[in-house]
Amino acid sequence: MLELDGISRSFDGRRVLDGISFSVEPGRLTGFVGSNGAGKTTTMRIVLGILAPDAGTVRWKGQALDRPARQQFGYMPEERGLYPKMNPVDQLVFLGRLHGLSAAEARRKATGLLEQLGLGERMKDKLESLSLGNQQRVQVAAALLHDPVLLVLDEPFSGLDPITVDTMTSILRTSAAGGVPVLFSSHQLDLVERICDDLVIIAGGGVVAQGTVESLRQERAGARFRLVLGEDAGWLRDVPGIDVLDVDGPRALVELPDVTHDQMLLSAAVQRGPVHEFSRVVPALGDIYREVSK
Repeated sequence: MLELDGISRSFDGRRVLDGISFSVEPGRLTGFVGSNGAGKTTTMRIVLGILAPDAGTVRWKGQALDRPARQQFGYMPEERGLYPKMNPVDQLVFLGRLHGLSAAEARRKATGLLEQLGLGERMKDKLESLSLGNQQRVQVAAALLHDPVLLVLDEPFSGLDPITVDTMTSILRTSAAGGVPVLFSSHQLDLVERICDDLVIIAGGGVVAQGTVESLRQERAGARFRLVLGEDAGWLRDVPGIDVLDVDGPRALVELPDVTHDQMLLSAAVQRGPVHEFSRVVPALGDIYREVSK
């Protein structure tokens, strides 16, 4: 497990991170979400040892991180760092050798990853001749090449088409299924909501929300309900204790004092006639993000 405990960092007197604390569990995909400049990349660079924190500790399996541990991590930076004049397979072999793989093992792994990512026919073309999306795939392969014990990916889905996003998601899930903790940042909230197990939202230099995606949605669901009735729902305005937010014919959106009043509302609706839908309105991740990032 990766743990960040009280991480702080300033640049030129400006506090970028202020006591950041969260963990990335083995076998789980953890989304790291925040606006531009919120500190996501700085946090990831501290995990990788590229930057040092002003305060706080990063631990791996309960021990303070050192260089040998970090060398087993897989990292995909937001600013891609591949060599444009090299072809993908030779470049990956080179990077594999830096991680201690033999030339034969590095080539075997590189070829397998490139084929898995749909680049089998382009693996000997110069990187600069590939589309940005395909260059992104090569960068992902570089992060996975040495069978990392932890994956840290900064905006791995940026610029990818839906098919490649699905391929990338499958690869990350396979890594997680093998017990690897996966931390990645993304601005695509709908994607994060769909594939993440856990979520960390950062704003103003600190963590403003964290937990499983479902637990965060349920915590902020409140007592808002949607009804679709067999008749006009305007009568709901006359029911004491109900705040009617919207009525459109048989459809209504209401807010109750608390969720324990839901059966009272349902009973009243059933007495009036058919009830085609009665559901609690659970906010989407985008709504939660906007609320906690204010």
